[in-house]
Amino acid sequence: MLQPSDPRIPVRFAPAMGGSFAVLREAGAPPAPPGAALVVEFSLLAHRIGCACCGGRPLAALAFDRLFLARVKGDCPWFDAVHALPAGAAGRAALIAALDEDRTTRARFRRD
Repeated sequence: MLQPSDPRIPVRFAPAMGGSFAVLREAGAPPAPPGAALVVEFSLLAHRIGCACCGGRPLAALAFDRLFLARVKGDCPWFDAVHALPAGAAGRAALIAALDEDRTTRARFRRD
């Protein structure tokens, strides 16, 4: 029996990217590759606990929210995948944690 494909947006950490894509870039990471439909930048700088801007969610998860909302609202060209550009191990860990542990992010995106 065939399984339905996963409708969530794939997130790739590998540099090669074909088709339409957006970039989620940590501050200090290499520049986004040309041709991205949208570039969203995030930082791991901590905010105060319970600040109004974060609502207690991780900053990487909020960056994924900005990508998704821009896509569905038509604020950028449509994209089929996300290219993740962490600046280092901590950024990569934050992105993976958002993909694995944040319910909203997990419902919209998947690691590819």
